[in-house]
Amino acid sequence: MVDELDVSAVGSALQVSLGLFVRRLRQPLPGELTLPEVSALSRLERAESATTSELARAEQITPQALGMTLAGLEERGLVRRRPDPADGRRVVMSVTEDGQRELRNRRSVRAEQLAEALVAGGFTRAELETLRAAAPLIERLGENL
Repeated sequence: MVDELDVSAVGSALQVSLGLFVRRLRQPLPGELTLPEVSALSRLERAESATTSELARAEQITPQALGMTLAGLEERGLVRRRPDPADGRRVVMSVTEDGQRELRNRRSVRAEQLAEALVAGGFTRAELETLRAAAPLIERLGENL
């Protein structure tokens, strides 16, 4: 089936449409966490704990840049640092309960924003079902990039 499709055209169409989608989602709402803050918190939440170097590698940024982000999150009580139980010389970061609550709230706000856009956009039931079916495919595509 792939042979019958022009995968380059599919890739190009996805790049354009997902590019717009991501740019709009990245626009912070008033009082919202910045994209780097959300990214660091989300990654820490998935990993449960990590060093600044590990996070920086995963985020593909410098440890210094991530350190500034983490310092701001720590000031607001959204992450905490503690000695690494396996190596007391190292420090590991983890998300606090407040940080987890902030992530849940952000996800809820964004999900509601998307739901409102779906209603305002006049999507039909069939279109909504297509979008729901496409979500895991888009996630899988992202994992393979």
